Amino acid sequence: MAYTVISVFPATVDTEEIKKDLTNNGFDKANIIVSKSKLEDKSPDNHYEDDVKTRSFWDFIFAHDTEMLEAYKKESVGRNNIIVYADTADDAQRAKTILDRNGAIEVYRKQPESNVPEGMSEDVYNGIIAKARHNLYFLDSERVYKSGNQGMDETMDSQGSKD
Repeated sequence: MAYTVISVFPATVDTEEIKKDLTNNGFDKANIIVSKSKLEDKSPDNHYEDDVKTRSFWDFIFAHDTEMLEAYKKESVGRNNIIVYADTADDAQRAKTILDRNGAIEVYRKQPESNVPEGMSEDVYNGIIAKARHNLYFLDSERVYKSGNQGMDETMDSQGSKD
């Protein structure tokens, strides 16, 4: 079984240094994806919409876990993601340890799940997904978020006419 390790980092982190740390510890560059977030415009309510490719990636990874889907989508806006694909659970745990050591932001599950694989702690499982690399569902090197504001830009009087 293949594993996907997902991490979230502040926008200011040196992703090249983290990538170098991973490759120095035996991970292939082709299995490390760095994706930086770009906010197209500032949202007053911090509600942003993913671009289509980003939304597809999150939906694929967290297909059966809406809570984790929402947590990672929210935490990733305006930040960097580093995704590592690993062949074994041991490699996935090793990648997670390296990412955590380099300052990965902790994204927690609200309630513990009973489907954590044997021998893996809940903390480790939160960033490791048992899903194979899928060429259709990659995060681009740059993700674009647009303001999800649903309100009107112009003020109107009580009759519905613009001021």
